[in-house]
Amino acid sequence: MSRFARGITIVWVVLRYGLDELVLSTFRQPWLRAVTRVITFGRKLDAPRGQRLREALESLGPIFVKFGQVLSTRRDLMPPDIADELALLQDRVPPFDPDVAIATIERAFRRPIAEVFVSFDRQPVASASIAQVHFAVIRDRQGHAREVAVKVLRPGMLPVIDKDLALMRMMAGWVESLSADGKRLKPREVVAEFDNYLHDELDLVREAANAAQLRRNMQGLDLVLIPEVFWDFCHAEVLVMERMKGVPINQVERLRSAGVDIPKLARDGVTIFFTQVFRDGFFHADMHPGNIQVSLAPETFGRYISLDFGIVGTLTEFDKEYLAQNFTAFFRRDYKRVAELHIESGWVPAHTRVNELEAAIRTVCEPYFDRPLKEISLGMVLLRLFQTSRRFQVEIQPQLVLLQKTLLNIEGLGRQLDPDLDLWSTAKPFLEKWMLDQLGPQRLWRELRAEAPHYAKILPDLPRLLHDFLRQRPHDNRGDLQELLATQKRTNRLLQSIIYGGLGFVLGLLVMQLFVRVRIF
Repeated sequence: MSRFARGITIVWVVLRYGLDELVLSTFRQPWLRAVTRVITFGRKLDAPRGQRLREALESLGPIFVKFGQVLSTRRDLMPPDIADELALLQDRVPPFDPDVAIATIERAFRRPIAEVFVSFDRQPVASASIAQVHFAVIRDRQGHAREVAVKVLRPGMLPVIDKDLALMRMMAGWVESLSADGKRLKPREVVAEFDNYLHDELDLVREAANAAQLRRNMQGLDLVLIPEVFWDFCHAEVLVMERMKGVPINQVERLRSAGVDIPKLARDGVTIFFTQVFRDGFFHADMHPGNIQVSLAPETFGRYISLDFGIVGTLTEFDKEYLAQNFTAFFRRDYKRVAELHIESGWVPAHTRVNELEAAIRTVCEPYFDRPLKEISLGMVLLRLFQTSRRFQVEIQPQLVLLQKTLLNIEGLGRQLDPDLDLWSTAKPFLEKWMLDQLGPQRLWRELRAEAPHYAKILPDLPRLLHDFLRQRPHDNRGDLQELLATQKRTNRLLQSIIYGGLGFVLGLLVMQLFVRVRIF
């Protein structure tokens, strides 16, 4: 009943904001335009279409807001007016009452807010689908005043997310049972992946741990800043971290006027992404412009600032190596190797012919090499890749859904920063170096160093173990040999019986044939 009620709510929101008219009006067929006029009769739809879509997504809840955030980065796929409105979903979702935020903080720390913070700004500075952010000042363990950002979980999120996920699971079941592509697309497993990540995002202590891990991973790169987490002020519903000061990455003209090298910024973004994915296997998976800023401070000028670590992706060593080999082969235009990797990994059926899959991949990818982002039609690439995947029954990999989403965000950011960016030439040297590190002597040395404590533990025992082994008397195997010989003799007798019986049967047939021929003659 709850899924049915949620479905009715979604339909009502679609009709209230005229999203049905928005979809139907894009078609050119006269009869569809007539249908549009009929279904919109009596409804007041004066607001711009982008505003109506944004408000509808906001009213439907966090899952739909996140969908709008992903679309907002794809200005190559969205009309400008819709993309501009959806960009407001990145950090301008309507905030909730500051009194509710203060009550949440006081309940979490069991103290009045004046005892928790030196000062606290009631007015939120950013509001998203899951939480909103206030600025404050704390005293750290050394007694120093520190400017911080306080993230407070939006109340009542869990029931809304659970209802939406239940509805998505039901729809995934329908797709899997009714669609010919259902099993290949694995919709239930994809929804299960989103279930895990969305529930993880509701625990701000987990987000704090993600931020701390990314901060450690990125320390030596000098391309991105990750805020420090203040663990004494963290709770499942409240997260306190260092206040970061920067310019949102989508304000390109402001960054350019401040002297930021925009093409370098775009290349650095690609490097950060591939480092997190292939070196660490731990990457920021919610990289829309609301979560990415650029520092203008003299000591960190031009560096990225990452915010909001509720959703991170992880990859196993197998996934990293497989993806790196695919990317490297792809950048070298070795389409045969790409096809072989798909078959070896089980992504396509084992009976697939390598040469046919190779030709299909070449046909899709070859036209887009050596082109800047502004000349690549992502919509056409995705359409042709989907057609190819249907033909060869390519299975969707649910564990890579977050990576695919993040790739779309990265490519969208690249378009905004530097449409002339050559994504292939930027990423290829990094991946080739990474592959060399993985397969060369450096990896052997790393693994030996990692296993050194284990070797140090067993090394003193080796002389004694070797001495005990050499002192042992040879095991008496005569009984086993006799039993083996007896078994072999029985087997030989059985084979002889079978052979003699077969020869006798054949001779009998020959004698009968001879007897019959003699009598007839």
